[in-house]
This record gives sequence, C-alpha cells and structure tokens, in this order.
Amino acid sequence: MNEEEKQQFRQAIDEAVKVLNRGGVILYPTDTVWGLGCDATNSEAIRRIFAIKRRDDSKAMLSLVDAVGRVDYYFSRVPEIAWDLWEVADKPLTLILPRARNVAPELIADDGTMGMRITSEAVSHALCARLKRPLVSTSANVSGQPTARCFADISDDIKLAVDYIVPLRQNESSNPPPSGIIKVGDGGEVQVIR
Repeated sequence: MNEEEKQQFRQAIDEAVKVLNRGGVILYPTDTVWGLGCDATNSEAIRRIFAIKRRDDSKAMLSLVDAVGRVDYYFSRVPEIAWDLWEVADKPLTLILPRARNVAPELIADDGTMGMRITSEAVSHALCARLKRPLVSTSANVSGQPTARCFADISDDIKLAVDYIVPLRQNESSNPPPSGIIKVGDGGEVQVIR
C-alpha cells in the first residue's frame, strides 16, 4: 500500500468504527464474502440486520474477532480442541462453541452456542481491532437469495439499508469460498457442518 492508500484505509476504518459505536450497521469485506456487520454486543443493531436480511431471528449469526486472545472473554470455557482447530486451519474457519457469553442474546443459539471466527483479512481485522468487540458477520443478501460473492453482486436493497459501506475492496471480482464451519461440543466432540 502506498501512503495515499494507507490514508484511505485508515479513514474508512475510522468512519466504520464511528458508525458501529453509534449502533449502526455496515457493509464490509471479510475474509470470505462481503458481510453485514454491527457491534456484537448491541441487540438493537443485530435486530436491524435480521430485518435487513428478512431473516428469522432464530437463525444465529456468527461474529468475527481479530485475535485468538479475545475468544475466552466470549465463552465461559473453550474446549481445548477449538484452539487446535484454529491453529491448523488453512482457510477461514468458523467454530460454533458452547457457553457463549458477553454478547447480545440474539447471537446465542437456544443451546447456548455461538459461532466465532478469527479473521486475519486486513479490513475485517482492523475493524475488530479498533472496535475492541466482536463484529457480527453475515452474508450481505436477503435470506433465501444467493450469497453475493463480490461487492458488485450485492443488491441495491441491501446497500440502501445500511448506515455505511466500507469503500475498500469494492472492485474485486473474486469468488471466495465460504468459511468452514465446525461445531465443537462441551466435551470436545466435533461435528463438521461445512
């Protein structure tokens, strides 16, 4: 990145974090597809995302964090196998873990689990680091519609419904794969979902 690109990056992250801190909803690139996001501790913002997606609120959404060291705060006990799975993952990996806590209740499934992914992609990583809380990440599409694989695929309805669109990586046309999803039980049982 040249100096001008670094400045644009910093300004975009600053503005997005201001919107997130005000309880807003953003549209942003992640380590997989473009996502709708908000502060994972803000129930009202999470309910807005459900409304934007026209999604049943019984379907939990995952959250991103920027570092493995942040995970423990959001689960009362992380099964040991979870750390191993994240360590050996060679692509983005969402783990559904038991005993979720310290997030909005809308993110916690009826069985007490929540999905979390540690992101190393530049934009989502910077957003999480600056927000200092998990960032909700759900695909930027109306529920039941195809997942938007790049910014150009995102419907105008979605773009008009958010408070801020991160102006980075919008010209990319790659078709990134979705993350792997593994559910980890309290006793370390592993169930591969995707």
